[in-house]
Amino acid sequence: MIRNEAEYQEAVQRLKDESQRLRQQEKQLKELNLSKEEVKRVLDPIQSFHLQLKEEVQSYERLKRGEFDEVRNFDGMGRLFVALRISQGMTQRELAERLGVHESQVSRDERNEYHGITLERASRLLDALGADTRTAVMQVHPAATKRAAETQVS
Repeated sequence: MIRNEAEYQEAVQRLKDESQRLRQQEKQLKELNLSKEEVKRVLDPIQSFHLQLKEEVQSYERLKRGEFDEVRNFDGMGRLFVALRISQGMTQRELAERLGVHESQVSRDERNEYHGITLERASRLLDALGADTRTAVMQVHPAATKRAAETQVS
């Protein structure tokens, strides 16, 4: 996950470099008169990396526009905190100042996607980010849960 503007700029440059490298590699392979299957086999890992990097860049761009994924059962809450900071154009340093902690603490927390933080700390983060959360709780019918468990065992 791209977490700041510097990482974003670096990823954009790498994406451009990889695109050029991919085109050159494909041209060289074709000049060797390799079959389409052989060319594909060689290029697949490079293209896979390229697509992954492109997805990360696009994801960061969505976050900057304030487009967030839904969080279910608190999974992804740490990524949401990072996303909120990015969408506001706030640096890790600025968030650290708002929280009254050192920038390295915010960097460490984001690298760990805020794993294991307390609800109090999550609340302080939301306040510092100027965000509000809403919850909707849906109870799963116990019989349905039992049937699902039995189906997985079968």
